[in-house]
Amino acid sequence: MVIPGPTTESAGGLASVLRRNIAEMRERRAGVERAAPASERIAQRITDFAGSMRFVLLHLILFGGWILINSLGPSAWRFDPSLVVLAMAASVEAIFLSTFILISQNRISAAERRRAELDLQINLLAEHEVTRLIDLVTRIADRLEVPARDADLDELRRDVAPGAVLDSLQEDDEPGEKDD
Repeated sequence: MVIPGPTTESAGGLASVLRRNIAEMRERRAGVERAAPASERIAQRITDFAGSMRFVLLHLILFGGWILINSLGPSAWRFDPSLVVLAMAASVEAIFLSTFILISQNRISAAERRRAELDLQINLLAEHEVTRLIDLVTRIADRLEVPARDADLDELRRDVAPGAVLDSLQEDDEPGEKDD
């Protein structure tokens, strides 16, 4: 007799629970983006544009035209023959772009920290659930008199203490404690 297990595929090749989780994560991400202050949304849009080929092409056209006009154009058209104004404009643009990029990076870092904390919580919950399952299966094996004892299994039956794990990780991260 075959005992049917949980199905992993449905329409579209994804389990319905996975599709639901993906949809919820997308909605949460959209909610976070909507809730972000206007200044962060503007900085993100500028950063997105600055990292595009349209931005590169725009600069090739503008800077190339500026250089051509001021180098090879008629003398009446040359408004920046030494290109000092172009250099200053490019420097100011670089200052602002780097600031926008840092704002976007700070936002991304904060989101990554939240995801890492969520991952840790999920992993700790999964570890606890697996520990409970190992304990249950071991008790069932004992009741059925099936030999299932070994040192690894006894070690896995122990609950993980999240505080001890975090303390251990923090000790590893402390500067000056490592041997070079």
